[in-house]
Amino acid sequence: MSDWQNIERFTPKVIERLGHYVYLYLDPRTGEPFYVGKGKGNRCFAHLKDRAKTRKAKRIAELKKLGLRPRIEILKHGLTAEEAFLVESTAIDLIGVQNLTNEVTGHGGSRDRSKAGVAEVQAELSATPVAISDPVILITINKLYRPDLSLPDIYDATRSAWKINPDRHNPEYALGVYRGIVRAAFAITAWHEAGTTLQVLERDGNQAHGPRSGRWEFVGTRADDKVWRRYVGKSVREYAKPGAQNPILFVNC
Repeated sequence: MSDWQNIERFTPKVIERLGHYVYLYLDPRTGEPFYVGKGKGNRCFAHLKDRAKTRKAKRIAELKKLGLRPRIEILKHGLTAEEAFLVESTAIDLIGVQNLTNEVTGHGGSRDRSKAGVAEVQAELSATPVAISDPVILITINKLYRPDLSLPDIYDATRSAWKINPDRHNPEYALGVYRGIVRAAFAITAWHEAGTTLQVLERDGNQAHGPRSGRWEFVGTRADDKVWRRYVGKSVREYAKPGAQNPILFVNC
């Protein structure tokens, strides 16, 4: 690799002209992007020294062990901060967050305005806001939900595995939320240490293989028809704000 291809910082003159930009980290073995980010200055190089326990950092460390480094590409530059937010979110949508190591779909990005089928957009924009009257836990499943998921798969995506204190809160129902809309409602029977109850949904980074200290999962059943009709298909955006970092929220608990 040539020296100019292996740079680890921009010159001041380049930084001045770059403005805000959106960048990609690509796996040199496949040429496929595994991370989308945005920033200014030398932000795009910062991850090369990342020691956090994230999937992105693990992928970079894996490459380093092989004597490789990610290929960094600038997707778009000369942007305002707001334009960078939009380009980043759009790139993640096009590539698919499930194909990336990004933990979220874009900083400040509104997931309810991201890529979706026309039926999904129709359902979201016509959803009626609901006032939650029961003790519930709202669980955002944006990264795992698909319109074609079966109810058992939505159940698995909703119930595990969360950093909570089951002795502190006592929700009666769990609502699986995608893009601000309730997709399923479950009556909670009990909480167990994550990884100790049967699970069928396979998913990268969140599949429980044995007990997981500090995380919990519930077991339960489909909520009765009255509760199901009360919440499923309704908007809870007034409670679970789009872009919120914490995927769980207790209401009336």
